[in-house]
Amino acid sequence: MKPAERPPAGDAATARTRPVPITSASTARSHVRSVVAEHWRAPSGPASERAVTDLLLVVSEVVTNAIRHGRGLAGFEVAVLPEGVRLTVHDYSDDVPSAAYGPGTLPPAHAGSGYGWPLIIRLSQEIHIERRREGGKTVSVLVPLS
Repeated sequence: MKPAERPPAGDAATARTRPVPITSASTARSHVRSVVAEHWRAPSGPASERAVTDLLLVVSEVVTNAIRHGRGLAGFEVAVLPEGVRLTVHDYSDDVPSAAYGPGTLPPAHAGSGYGWPLIIRLSQEIHIERRREGGKTVSVLVPLS
């Protein structure tokens, strides 16, 4: 689950959605919740409320990180896959987050920040980070729904 420097290979069975202007974590969560409700299909039935809550927490964190630490949100995409939901967030900063506290381990003390990235690591199945040609970076995470 460590960040990778290459983007994920093409996702075959993907339900992609039309672009929606995302300007905040709140609008991103609302959009992702509606996409999951419309497109998630699994033999086991609908996604559990816990899985959706975990997904929405990751949505909040990746979007907030782009806004607070990435000099702004340059784009947001969501894709429903058989194994979960892929979130792709583009920002304007070349700085790549580090897994300073290990894989998903929360910091021992809270000093105003530091919980978000470990939570993303803990709740995501895959994390890919790629620098954008035009500057900034793309963070892509796959959050399982089963």
